[in-house]
Amino acid sequence: MKKEEQNNEHGKHVLQLTIKGKKYDWHLEYITGAEIRKLGNIPPEEDIFLAIKKPWADETIADDTRVNLARPEIEHFYSKNKHHKITLIVNGRPKPWAEKTITFAQVVELAFGSYDPNPNKVYTVTYDKGPHENPHGTMVKGDKVCVKDK
Repeated sequence: MKKEEQNNEHGKHVLQLTIKGKKYDWHLEYITGAEIRKLGNIPPEEDIFLAIKKPWADETIADDTRVNLARPEIEHFYSKNKHHKITLIVNGRPKPWAEKTITFAQVVELAFGSYDPNPNKVYTVTYDKGPHENPHGTMVKGDKVCVKDK
């Protein structure tokens, strides 16, 4: 057995991961984006993401990215269509949006036309009906969340 293959094996332990909510067993320490795509039957027109706990953003997984599955918790992967044109509802009004995520400042710009970083000016951003990564909550300066149509 090659030395590289030995380093990738995880012994007799079976590692688990989820792809779009479905649980899978994996016998190697690492898995690539291409292997996740094949295992989860994810089409090429969708991006793959590794769900990361807040306050960090989810990580995009390219086909050649290697993910270590031997970390303490089960890794959760999901996918989204690469062509992301949606409508956000901001202050009760529809707003076109083309990105997969939105920052606090971008929400304020959609709502009021501009964002003033003056510390004496206070904005309140709350949201609901969001995607499974962040279904509802509040945002403060520096936050970024995934978006979903309407």
